[in-house]
Amino acid sequence: MTSVDLPSPEALPNPRGAAVHEAEAALAEARQASDAQVTVVGPLLRAAQALRQAGWLASQRFTDALVLVAPFANDDFLPQFRAALVDFHAALTRRNLRELACSPTLFAHYRELNAQVGRYTRGYTVAFEDLALAGRPIAPATLRASAASKLAVLRARYEQALLPVLKGHEQASAALDELDACIAELAGTDPYDVWRLASACARALRVNGRAQAGDPEAKRFYARCNLLLADQAHGQLLAPRSFVRAALALLWRDLALYGAAAEDADAVALLNDYGLTVDWHVAATQASEAAWEQGASQAEAAASQDAVARELGPVSVNVLAYEDFLQTADASMAALAVSGDAAFAAADGTTVDGAAAEHAARAAYRLGAAAQALGLGHVALLADALGLAWRRQAYAARVGSAGAAPARRSIEQAGEALRAMLLRVAAGFAPPDSAVPLALLTQAIERAAPVAGTAPASSVS
Repeated sequence: MTSVDLPSPEALPNPRGAAVHEAEAALAEARQASDAQVTVVGPLLRAAQALRQAGWLASQRFTDALVLVAPFANDDFLPQFRAALVDFHAALTRRNLRELACSPTLFAHYRELNAQVGRYTRGYTVAFEDLALAGRPIAPATLRASAASKLAVLRARYEQALLPVLKGHEQASAALDELDACIAELAGTDPYDVWRLASACARALRVNGRAQAGDPEAKRFYARCNLLLADQAHGQLLAPRSFVRAALALLWRDLALYGAAAEDADAVALLNDYGLTVDWHVAATQASEAAWEQGASQAEAAASQDAVARELGPVSVNVLAYEDFLQTADASMAALAVSGDAAFAAADGTTVDGAAAEHAARAAYRLGAAAQALGLGHVALLADALGLAWRRQAYAARVGSAGAAPARRSIEQAGEALRAMLLRVAAGFAPPDSAVPLALLTQAIERAAPVAGTAPASSVS
């Protein structure tokens, strides 16, 4: 990730990605209805239903926001509503799930739409992570127990530097240096130490220029860090889930949209600890990367023009991409099965082989990334969550705390559900909804809290 100008649109089209034709057609109909000033709710509801069935949860949430605000889309707000509809429809046709989840442009529309609804519904607010992390489990993070005197000094330094940043004073740059130094001093070596996550997020906000520009999200992040520091001073050992979600989404955003470079390796490893993956750059600069990907996309599109489409329920996939995915899925599930059996091979059934659990996590992440690239949203979400569960098992083995690991049964059930989904995909049918196995696995992950103060030597990537 670099601080140079970012390409527009925010992500390139994905020529091998699946299409949800029903949703695209419904949104086109909604645009025509809006131009004719007739009701748009019917087409939007059809689009939301198709996107839910496809497992494109972030897109479904965006469509739900359009449905909610449609009755109020008149007079002065009508241009904003139409702009949101046009940009969302265009993004949907690019078939890039990471853009649909992490696009700042789409989130700006999403926030405007919900603010309009909020005028009539008290207490109705949204955040970037509501779109970016839709349907994803959040691993618990800890606050280390520290001496009260040390925390008092750090908090005084932090609050003194925070004020110029929030007010946008000329001294903001130096104040940002001090805030980042305080956060880095608080960070521990445990993979789930929340200040480690906060430090990586702060670095990302500096690199992409949002912190120096006085971006509201950056100000909000630094203000929430101050509240987090207060929680730690009061002896709280688990970080608020809302903070973890917000920091993860901010850290993931640019890496998800534009890919990672070699200097982002630590941030990518941290994202993997929390169940998120990114693509890697294949070129030296962002400009050459964009040119390379554009050329590859054009070549792929040309090669795929005459390829037969495979219909998997609401999702229409390119048959060549579909066959490639099946090969990846078969290899990943085989590796997942072997590594999972090895991880739980101990005679007492409770001791986990950490190295085998890491291998299982990587296999699940490979499958999740392949499913996301193809457009199989339900498969991608469950595979990523399973990768996170195995990552947590490996972590629990390293720190010697069984309580930090998700329940074995929930992992096995998720693996069985994922296998059944892939068998349906291989047979040419739509995978079933992942809601039930994903909810059970999410519950197991979020209930398994790491041990506060535990600090393993390193995090295996």
